[in-house]
Amino acid sequence: MEDLEKLGAFYLGKEYDLEKGEILDRPVMYDARDLTTHAVCVGMTGSGKTGLCIDLLEEAALDSVPAIIIDPKGDVTNLLLTFPELRPEDFLPWVNVDDARRKGQSVEAYAESIAGTWRKGLADWGQGPERIRRLKDSAEFLIYTPGSDAGLPVSILHSFAAPTLDWDEHGEMLQEKVQGTVSALLGLAGIQADPVRSREHILLSHIFEQAWRAGEDLDLAKLIGQVQNPPMRKLGVFDLDTFFPQKERFGPAMALNNLIAAPGFGRWLEGQPLEVGELLHGPGGKPRMSVFYIAHLTDAERMFFVTLLLQQVLTWMRAQPGTTSLRALVYFDEVFGYFPPVAEPPSKRPLLTLLKMARAFGLGMVLTTQNPVDVDYKGLTNAGTWFIGKLQTERDKMRVLEGLESTVSEAGTLLDRNYLDRLISSLGSRVFLLHNVHEEKPIVFYTRWAMSYLRGPLTRPQVRELMRGVRAQAVLPEAEMAAVPGAARAAGVEARPTVEALPAGLSAHRPALPPDVEQVFLPTRLSLEQAVRRLEEDLGERLEVRGGQLVYEPALLGMATVRFAERQYDVDERREMALLLKAPASRPLLRWDEAERLDITYRDLVEEPFGEPLFAEVPATVANARKLKKLASDFADALYRQEALVLSYNPALGLHSRPGESPRDFTVRCREAARERRDAEVDRLSRQYEAKIRRLEERLRREERELAEDEAEYAARKRDELVSAGESVLGMFLGRRSSRAISMASTKRRLTAQAKADIEESQATIAELKEDIAKLQEELAQEAEAITSRWADALEKAQEVRVTPRRTDIDVELFALAWAPHWAVTYQDTRGRERSDTVPAYVSD
Repeated sequence: MEDLEKLGAFYLGKEYDLEKGEILDRPVMYDARDLTTHAVCVGMTGSGKTGLCIDLLEEAALDSVPAIIIDPKGDVTNLLLTFPELRPEDFLPWVNVDDARRKGQSVEAYAESIAGTWRKGLADWGQGPERIRRLKDSAEFLIYTPGSDAGLPVSILHSFAAPTLDWDEHGEMLQEKVQGTVSALLGLAGIQADPVRSREHILLSHIFEQAWRAGEDLDLAKLIGQVQNPPMRKLGVFDLDTFFPQKERFGPAMALNNLIAAPGFGRWLEGQPLEVGELLHGPGGKPRMSVFYIAHLTDAERMFFVTLLLQQVLTWMRAQPGTTSLRALVYFDEVFGYFPPVAEPPSKRPLLTLLKMARAFGLGMVLTTQNPVDVDYKGLTNAGTWFIGKLQTERDKMRVLEGLESTVSEAGTLLDRNYLDRLISSLGSRVFLLHNVHEEKPIVFYTRWAMSYLRGPLTRPQVRELMRGVRAQAVLPEAEMAAVPGAARAAGVEARPTVEALPAGLSAHRPALPPDVEQVFLPTRLSLEQAVRRLEEDLGERLEVRGGQLVYEPALLGMATVRFAERQYDVDERREMALLLKAPASRPLLRWDEAERLDITYRDLVEEPFGEPLFAEVPATVANARKLKKLASDFADALYRQEALVLSYNPALGLHSRPGESPRDFTVRCREAARERRDAEVDRLSRQYEAKIRRLEERLRREERELAEDEAEYAARKRDELVSAGESVLGMFLGRRSSRAISMASTKRRLTAQAKADIEESQATIAELKEDIAKLQEELAQEAEAITSRWADALEKAQEVRVTPRRTDIDVELFALAWAPHWAVTYQDTRGRERSDTVPAYVSD
């Protein structure tokens, strides 16, 4: 079974004989690649549906397949309750106290009985502590709680960021994303809006599309401002104010503002962005099982979040290359209400698009429901696998059969409805019908014991305890940037010159320099309030601020475009660089390798200082154009010597990272390539061995037929021999014994012996053929394991390669004296001492 795990096969249970009511010794190993055609799991409460789906997710994690899991009820959080040692004290914090009370046991005794039950259940299904450890080590298991800090918080701001996809190529899909985002947002604000007839929906859709086409990110505050003062003059053929008068636009603007003003809404803006690549893989490329626990949200909040998440998955998916292997899973634990047969909630469109398109990108969709009547089965015709458990009503069964009929007709196969009707009616708890369009016929199976402790839905306090110690890689964005950079907004902070508290050498006037010395000003991106907060974070204490002053300090700014070209790695990359180095007081060798790299372009530079700043003195080493020209040459030499484009290269796979590709993304790409090559190689190997095994099995069947014929002949010869012996005895009594009778009896004994020898020969041949088949199967397993290990080892063989520029590949576009703004903050520390510190103001918060 462990060998098969490495071949992308999911161990889900064992085949089940419905007539005898017994589990057969035939493991159900589901091909992971079949999930690229999606799966549906239906079953009433108590059918074992949750256990089966957790089994499937466990197997996905073991096979390094990441998943995004939408958990409306809290059941799938059980995926994190895995205890390799299976000790009672491991189960104790998580057992249900009410269950213990109902059984008349103490919580400790109940935990001990549960641990024993799990230990025995796993052993009965060929699983042990080592497999649980491998599960825990195979992936990162995380619980996200949007709108709450019980688990890892989630920020929705990223969902309003402009998509990176090209509008000309993906225009239709992006317009669907706009429509879904606007519908979900208006629904959250309590505005039921039709995409075609609602003025609110039409206006917001135009605002989103215009901003995203321009590559402009949106947030709620900016959106509210644009609702009041839209960036367009016409909608359709009407002027904006005719179509939607300004006075009436105040209503939707106020509804959106109420979202921001609502207590607790700030939690929606903190934490992990909805960046699908990061949700599927950790920084080192390790797969993630990201559970989105939404049981605590209202219906409107759930619809809002699920729609945003599905839209983000769609956008991420379209940016991926195609593959035939299973790249990732999206698991939806209860799709009721999100994919109805008639209504069009915002979540339905992205779900339907994913079901139609995700296969080409290796993304598998798994949808479950206990309400078969309320699901759009026309949309589910794209699902190739159906797991059908015990159903509550005859009506549920009829709807499931209708869905199956649609699915198999799409696949071009036939369905024996009466046969499946009888099967479904006979299903019990943990017994499922598996209908897979990739297999010849459906099978009935009994689900294996889950490695995770299935204790039922977790509460928010339990989720908080489970995620304790897991640090969320969250982004804590600024709610608003300062309207005027440099304005003092923090309460009690006075923006005023504090010359007496600043170092000597400052002036209220810019130093006079020759006109041929090029001077530029870096932008002031940080307000005084933000500078104070940054200083408090650095010092780890709350400051009593006395005042702040903007000070410009001289520095050397070099801006260049560096080209990295290497035909061997198919690289031709140009990078714009901006390096800032403090102006040297003397003439030592400049250390450009220690320079600060800025995220600015030439367009970001300004010609004049902001406000009423102070200026530091300019060192003589940079005070004339001739000296700056020499330093510019040094700057170009430094770029030539120290700049390099570092790529990761995997020689076994022949893959190298792309410029700008993160180590995680490269690791993921290598893993997918290795998986595809492993699958292809194992498929070729399996076909070779299957051909040999089929030939041996055909010989085996012939020998078994011959054995049956030999046994029948032997039985007949034995009867003839007995009859002949009886006749001989009778002849002796009657005095009619003859030599002819003796000869016939001897011949029959010889033929009987020959028939017995034929049987023994057939039995020996059958045993030899079975042994040959077993050897071939063992060889197949060993060679397949070797292939899997070889491709797994290939992932570890990545190395770094450096692509360096030629001198002619360096184009210095600007080398100038740059005035860099800093906030000089004076404050009183916790000991009552007057202190001052400076914070760079040209780097945004």
